[in-house]
Amino acid sequence: MKKRALLGSFLIIGLLIVLTGCVFKGEQSLTEMDPPKDADATKEANYVEDVEDVSEGAGAGDESSESSADKQNGEENGTNETVERQLYLLDSNGMVVPQTIALPKDESKAVASQVLEYLIKDGPVTELLPNGFSAVLPAGTQILGLNLKEDGSLIVDVSKEFKEYQPENERKILESMTYTLTQFENVEKIQLRINGYDQTEMPVNGTPIGKGYSRANGINIYEKDTVDLMDSEAVTLYYPAQQNDTFYNVPITQHVKAEGDMYQSIVQALVDGPSFELNLLNVFNSGTSLSQEPTYKDGVVALTFNEAVLNNVDKASISDKVMKTLVLTLTDQPGVEAVDVKVENIDQVYNENGEAYSEPVTRDTFVPTGEM
Repeated sequence: MKKRALLGSFLIIGLLIVLTGCVFKGEQSLTEMDPPKDADATKEANYVEDVEDVSEGAGAGDESSESSADKQNGEENGTNETVERQLYLLDSNGMVVPQTIALPKDESKAVASQVLEYLIKDGPVTELLPNGFSAVLPAGTQILGLNLKEDGSLIVDVSKEFKEYQPENERKILESMTYTLTQFENVEKIQLRINGYDQTEMPVNGTPIGKGYSRANGINIYEKDTVDLMDSEAVTLYYPAQQNDTFYNVPITQHVKAEGDMYQSIVQALVDGPSFELNLLNVFNSGTSLSQEPTYKDGVVALTFNEAVLNNVDKASISDKVMKTLVLTLTDQPGVEAVDVKVENIDQVYNENGEAYSEPVTRDTFVPTGEM
């Protein structure tokens, strides 16, 4: 009897163990089969990551591979990492101009959202603004989401506070957003949403957006009365400006004569200088001219000037401001990656610090690498 009772006890315990295992396995299977609660939110997050990964370029991989220990050591040492970005802000003359600002490195890599947040008045950019500059997006604007499409269109969804601006600032807001966001490689143009609703025009003054607004629409557009629009082409010229002791370049989209070589027309417009009413600077010496027609090969525009372009003939040096306005303007043209500047009768030209221009000068000499 005792043996039978003992055997029965073992059978009951074994049965309980099997049943318990089945229950736990069943619970685990239910958990594994549950789908994400918000599939749309996951999809949106992936779009944002596409924008951020591209904008960071090769550096994104390096940042993402940073170990937890490295991050912890950085936090313990109190180091605040920053990254330089181009923000298009308003200067004291109301022009939309690029300013290189060191922004806190965003560990979430939400770089596209971050630069937009730093364009908002009374936002985080306030403490970083150079003297005489201001943010352009209306105070209180919230960035609700970003969506990067395969054609390079970045849909920007903003809150209703975005509508609270003066009509005269409408195009400036659109230009600031467009140029700031198109500094990232895969972003070609922007489209606007307000609280999730697509906008084909700006909400206050009705500036058309259509299927997207890009750099081709221009910035700080200026029309000369003396230029025949039928016999000219719109280009963006970077003229120097001065705010106290600080020099910076202002992009101005205007028409230049399309006769003959286009690069020569652009250089001549820079040498002639900006219109007086723009309150910008002409940094070229009187008598400066090209002694040969420009040439283009493999992404490089070659220019040969007369000696008047030099700011110091004995040292064969060219003003940094002259070189910057030439490089920024010409590399804004399709297919131009660098500018090679020569001077007739001079074997080698130098910058103001005595460093030789032994190689064609690229845009990232003057702006953060990978931006604009």
